[in-house]
Amino acid sequence: MILAAGRGERLRPLTDHLPKPLVDVGGRPLIEHHLECLAAAGFGDVVINHSHLGNLLQETIGSGERWGITIHWSEEQPQALETGGGIFQALPTLGAAPFLVINGDIWTDYPLSRLRSIKCDWAHLVLVPNPQHNTGGDFALQGARVRNTGELQHTFSGISVYHPRLFTGCVSGKFSVVPLLRSAINEHLVTGELFHGAWGDIGTLQRLESVRKISSGAD
Repeated sequence: MILAAGRGERLRPLTDHLPKPLVDVGGRPLIEHHLECLAAAGFGDVVINHSHLGNLLQETIGSGERWGITIHWSEEQPQALETGGGIFQALPTLGAAPFLVINGDIWTDYPLSRLRSIKCDWAHLVLVPNPQHNTGGDFALQGARVRNTGELQHTFSGISVYHPRLFTGCVSGKFSVVPLLRSAINEHLVTGELFHGAWGDIGTLQRLESVRKISSGAD
């Protein structure tokens, strides 16, 4: 699943008339990079949620035929449901097995095929070294287990694998996946890894320019 329903407030005025995943990175919409990488990694079905200017996103991307995949659209109206609510709404389409989730506002050369073999009983998070805008990090690692606290914190990359059981007891609506993760982490149920390759997010105009430079260098 690609999370693509965010408004992109900090990217305005760019996102006033363009959904965030369609922002140009490397001469093409950012989301096309994800779709190409997912297809190359062997993923055949991709769920994309959308809200702000979602019709434009859907018209631009289409059915996925260009990448040899099938895209399933999950519309969120009248407002985006955040990460947890968006995933929860899409669960009937995602199925009963663990599934990959990637934020639509990041760029990375992480090898997504690696996650196809992850044994995920609850959740598996890909972490990255802390960028300048998040020096305090989000989670710690102890071996292959994610911890909420620890001397060395890392940043959540926006790439993860979730088992549907993580959402047991949830109800429809707007909510973040983070409290679910922190609760599961407290029960020692979340695995993780630290990725040192190219990664960046386009949360602000300044960071968008940084991502464009990263993607250019990686190409």
